[in-house]
Amino acid sequence: MRIALFITCLTDTLFPATGRAVVTLLERLGCEVDFPREQTCCGQMHFNTGYQRECVPLVRRFGEVFAGYDAVVTPSGSCAAMVRDHHGRVAEASGEPRLSAAVRKTPHVYELSEFLVDVLGVTDVGAYFPHRVTYHPTCHSLRMLGVGDRPLALLRAVRGMELVELPAADQCCGFGGTFALKNADTSVAMATDKVRHVLDTGAQVLCAGDNSCLMHIGGMLSRLRAGVRTLHLAEILASTEAPPGLSATEGCPTPEGVRPPAAAPAPVPRHRTADRLRIERTRTP
Repeated sequence: MRIALFITCLTDTLFPATGRAVVTLLERLGCEVDFPREQTCCGQMHFNTGYQRECVPLVRRFGEVFAGYDAVVTPSGSCAAMVRDHHGRVAEASGEPRLSAAVRKTPHVYELSEFLVDVLGVTDVGAYFPHRVTYHPTCHSLRMLGVGDRPLALLRAVRGMELVELPAADQCCGFGGTFALKNADTSVAMATDKVRHVLDTGAQVLCAGDNSCLMHIGGMLSRLRAGVRTLHLAEILASTEAPPGLSATEGCPTPEGVRPPAAAPAPVPRHRTADRLRIERTRTP
């Protein structure tokens, strides 16, 4: 099966290890994966900010770049939702019949967990990750794509991992792209609530299917020195049991602090973290 990797702007720029993990994982499962270098932004930021006309060249470009593949896989629920739910609307509003026809011919875009479970029909991908992990379902994947419990089914099959439920998991983390810039105080308050729930789990690692949300939550976790790492679903699923000193993802760099438990950083004492959260909370209306 010939697969195209749609990496997304944010992942390509800030989280390249996620893209490498997706390729490692899919190739391990027998897929042929291409990375079209001509790919650009899907237009989500423009669309969400009201610049729909400026989306037209990006929608056209997407169809041209990914034509001819059996499927397109992306490690981002938000960008998958943009392509599947909004590219057709942008094309229709443009008044260009050819563009609308091209969008209809674009290969189906799958969020990673959808592709693994629905297309490849697997939940056990042979992963090994000996850590305590909690999972945050991002808004676009949960509400627009309806991925449901697919990511959880994949995580439950990971050997050596303790998966703990995240309280109020379906609550937004407060990122929302430009929302975090335009409504910073509200965004920080929402992230504070999310971080409090993450800390309540006692997890070493917070996992999600969108690096944008992980970046937002991870920023606060880092600022609080909470001792909790953030890691994309793809990087956990690409991890395998490897000899000491080797990468756990067979060539995909394992983030610092997320190795066998002996090397994991000691968590900050809970009372110190709680104090920081109380201070952070008082700074927001």
